[in-house]
Amino acid sequence: MSSSQSLDKADFRSLIDYLDGIAIWVVADPGEFEYVSSGAEDIWGIPAERLQEDPSRLIEATHPEDRDRIRSEMATPPDQLEEQVYEGRAVHPDGTVRWVLNRQIPVRDDDGELRHIVGICTDITEQKVREQELDALNRILRHDIRNDMNIIIGWGELLEEYLNEGEQDPLEKILSAANHVVDLTKVAREYAEAVVHRSDMDVKPMPLSSVLQDEVDLRKEMFPHAEFHLPDEIPQVEVRANEMLSSVFRNLLNNAVQHNDKDEPVVDIGIELLRDEVIVRIADNGPGIPSDIEESLFEEGEKSISSSGTGMGLAIVQTLVEQYEGEIRVTDNTPTGTVFHIHLPKIG
Repeated sequence: MSSSQSLDKADFRSLIDYLDGIAIWVVADPGEFEYVSSGAEDIWGIPAERLQEDPSRLIEATHPEDRDRIRSEMATPPDQLEEQVYEGRAVHPDGTVRWVLNRQIPVRDDDGELRHIVGICTDITEQKVREQELDALNRILRHDIRNDMNIIIGWGELLEEYLNEGEQDPLEKILSAANHVVDLTKVAREYAEAVVHRSDMDVKPMPLSSVLQDEVDLRKEMFPHAEFHLPDEIPQVEVRANEMLSSVFRNLLNNAVQHNDKDEPVVDIGIELLRDEVIVRIADNGPGIPSDIEESLFEEGEKSISSSGTGMGLAIVQTLVEQYEGEIRVTDNTPTGTVFHIHLPKIG
């Protein structure tokens, strides 16, 4: 590219102004903006030119509890400025609060003299809302659900001595399911914390056969009008997962029946054993996936076909499978319906 074709400062600034949810500012002299990108209005609720004319507006637009940090940064001597990353809140004129991730970068010359301070502000409001929702879920799982299930288990164990020998089986199923729920709340709590803190979940070898068989048996009891077909012999293989693997199969099996428009839903489960992975295919004879939601199928809140659910099921499935370092794909079934392909890393 010749020098005449090179991007100049104005070109770069024009490109920056197209960034959505991001504001960039440059300070040359303390307390004065040399440049503020147009994204500032989305984040701070104030047009960029007004911020550039009067930097004090930035403090006015900052949440009262976060203003001391801004004042402190503006009062820091140039030779003491360091790169910093911190979160804060912007309050728009209409009272709307936006969460902002701020990154402040001092730019120095070869002699160490401060030339500019570059700020990058990113709107992380949706992330913070999700973190708060997951934190609430975490508390519910940790306290309400687990405590109630422990009460059920306690009363169930007391009931055992009042039953005759042939009457134990239904109670054992109840206790087994209740204990499984308690285990799931522990792993689900870990999942919520992993999402909030961007860390990885603990995984371990999980027996594919027993997890899949148990979930299919439970779906048969829940949906007696549906047919579930499993291979006569499920490979005795372990995959990289954890107790939430049952949630993966449960959501997909439920989805195959609940979104099925046939009088007799049919769900075929196939298993392919490869060298490094196992592929579980869950196929249904339903209406298939509408073309207008194919790309957003695994997004949070997407309910697929008409549903009274939360729309979180398939999003959770994808997140879990990715945490296991696996993959999930979806294709059309023949002549009608949908096939989910779950690729899981094989252990051993």
